[in-house]
Amino acid sequence: MNTLLNLVQRHKAGEQTGIYSVCSAHPLVIEAALMQALSDDSLLLIEATSNQVDQFGGYTGMTPADFRDFVLNKAESLQFPTEKLILGGDHLGPNRWQALPAEEAMAKADDLIAAYVAAGFKKIHLDCSMSCQGEPVPLSDEVVAARAARLAVIAEKTAVACFGASDITYVIGTEVPVPGGAAEELDELEVTAPAAARKTIDCHRDAFEKAGVVSCWERVIGLVVQPGVEFDHTGVIDYRPEKAQALSRVVDDYPHLIFEAHSTDYQTDKAYNALVRDHFAILKVGPALTFAMREALFNLCEIEEQITPKAHCSNLREMIEQTMCQAPEYWNKYYHGDESQQRFARSYSFSDRIRYYWPNQQINQAQDKLFGNLSRSGIPLPLLSQYLPEQFHAVREGMVESAPEALVLDKIRQVLRSYAKACKLNKA
Repeated sequence: MNTLLNLVQRHKAGEQTGIYSVCSAHPLVIEAALMQALSDDSLLLIEATSNQVDQFGGYTGMTPADFRDFVLNKAESLQFPTEKLILGGDHLGPNRWQALPAEEAMAKADDLIAAYVAAGFKKIHLDCSMSCQGEPVPLSDEVVAARAARLAVIAEKTAVACFGASDITYVIGTEVPVPGGAAEELDELEVTAPAAARKTIDCHRDAFEKAGVVSCWERVIGLVVQPGVEFDHTGVIDYRPEKAQALSRVVDDYPHLIFEAHSTDYQTDKAYNALVRDHFAILKVGPALTFAMREALFNLCEIEEQITPKAHCSNLREMIEQTMCQAPEYWNKYYHGDESQQRFARSYSFSDRIRYYWPNQQINQAQDKLFGNLSRSGIPLPLLSQYLPEQFHAVREGMVESAPEALVLDKIRQVLRSYAKACKLNKA
């Protein structure tokens, strides 16, 4: 049986089990995720989003086949068993082409889906919720579902053509702001109404039937809803189970469905446990991972500046700030306020728009210089305790090397350990 289908059936049978989904294309995040899953002897779900990776390269410069090869090469280098690795595509639909007329945008979405499926991605989030040029906002459930079914047809045909059969699992629906967190400050969120969740399910099933792909309906394993979790630039809205109980019970009526929860970054361990218990058993995490990585790198910069002459420092933070100011298109629609507030957000916002800039060659060179400086000089334990106290304890216990890259990887794994524990993937 497909590994995700098996996991869903175990959850439906009463096990409090789930899976976290790593939504990142950063090499250090992918490496940390592979290391964590290897340590836990668990499945690992890694997803690319439609803005990161598409048939034209996305903002990472990678096509789906490129992303697959990138992840598989990392897995091979760590001797991670590929049968435990699942690749997924998130928000696949016309998201990247909303400025175009609907038919033109959907034609590109057709090609996007085909590229993901042909590259071997086995979990596909069909998301056609976004309005295209001249269309009403929001679109009706019926239009969204019909477009999703159109993409399912492409996916099934592509899988059969490439692999002889289809074992793709699908996720439908969307109840979230733009991927990567809200662009405005939030105080509270409305939990998806149970009736709205049921209508999304029913409309999609009807659309699949009309499109002639109802045979794959039992492989629709997830529905994206809003359980009442989100983060903005400086705050986090925590999961409140009492507000989501009516929604939680909806999937009891569907033998193959659980919920997929987006924007779960920065929740507490208690919240993650409650989310999985309440059937929000696919937990998406993205910005929190690169946020943790950025924290570690900035703290290593602090250490570097204490022990390295300024003329020889990497100036990584300055290079990031300069690059973001020279090319503001990835943050200026999201970070508002005066110059001081924008400068703060560029470095420290939970939305972590820095993640769009890590592929920059000059930033990568500065990071390499930072690692080189600290590898040559060594990191004094008192400074490690000052700037990376959790990693200091791990080094002292002999669990982590006192090497800059190893410290960054462990900082990222701190986030993943919380998810693994809630999903019952962690051996401990």
